[in-house]
Amino acid sequence: MDDNRLEPLVLSEVERQTLQGWARRRATAHGLALRARIVLMCAEDGSNIAAVAARLGVNRGTATKWRAFCETD
Repeated sequence: MDDNRLEPLVLSEVERQTLQGWARRRATAHGLALRARIVLMCAEDGSNIAAVAARLGVNRGTATKWRAFCETD
């Protein structure tokens, strides 16, 4: 499936604020902060998983996994 066909990842304001807090807070575990950044970037530029992965220095599978995790509705 082409990345451009992904549905936009929509976050509520509360979800966005929580993720931003985790991404910025120095006491947050590295893995949690990275996952928060992945989800936030996917919400901003959700149709391009490869670009999100490249900007964060993770593999495409990792970015895809955490984006998909947030799509459970």
